[in-house]
This record gives sequence, C-alpha cells and structure tokens, in this order.
Amino acid sequence: MSLLLLKLPVNWTIVAQTVKNTDLAGDVQRSFDHFVQTGQIWALLTGIIIGYLFRSLTSYG
Repeated sequence: MSLLLLKLPVNWTIVAQTVKNTDLAGDVQRSFDHFVQTGQIWALLTGIIIGYLFRSLTSYG
C-alpha cells in the first residue's frame, strides 16, 4: 500500500485531506438574493416577455 501512495501525485493527497462543509441551501439562497438585489431578475423577465412577443409576431400560422 505504501508503494501505491508514493506513486500518487502530491496534489491528490492534498485534495483528499481537504474537508469543507458546504451549505447548499444557504448558497442557493444567497445567490438568489444577489440575483434579485442586482436587478437581474427584471432583465430576465423582460427578456422572456420580449422573446415571447418576438416569437409570436414572427411565426407563421
């Protein structure tokens, strides 16, 4: 087993030892809050509405 560990790159052993507790729900909430606070939600909704109108006006039939 020690021979196998000697052949592994140093980066792999460092990554294997790094432990980080993640809060997925908290990260998603913070990202969504930032999305709303910066006004990007309005740009998204405006783009969807204009895109839908453009599609309906340019489609035939």
